[in-house]
Amino acid sequence: MDILTVLPSNFGYVIFTFLYSWIMLGYLAVKVGAARKKYDVKYPTMYSDKEQVFNCIQRAHQNTLEVYPQWLVFQTIAALVYPLSASVLGAIWVTSRLSYAWGYYTGDPAKRMNGAYGYIGYFGVIFLSISVALQLLGVF
Repeated sequence: MDILTVLPSNFGYVIFTFLYSWIMLGYLAVKVGAARKKYDVKYPTMYSDKEQVFNCIQRAHQNTLEVYPQWLVFQTIAALVYPLSASVLGAIWVTSRLSYAWGYYTGDPAKRMNGAYGYIGYFGVIFLSISVALQLLGVF
């Protein structure tokens, strides 16, 4: 069985969404690396006792990594049946993580909420995944 015949025709958009998320994660990682140099925070130290801005930069990356595996699972499940909707919701979530990080990078943790719109994308793929599960179970 050829994978191109099994996946929905719009699944290419999903793959591009995954690539976009990979670029976002790389960007956040590079920002942490640069902040380590700037604020002289050596490995394996995760947080600084002196530099609040470094901690904010580190947390923006760490928080994204904490939620990323769950997002990948729900994004993939949703995309198997709703590839275009999942791609749009995924792009919203990925873009929101950049807004979240840029707000956090100011050193004012409250500004991380600039990325709160990402919950639209995150909960959207969760709801679509629930829909897929219910369809598989024959509920509707």
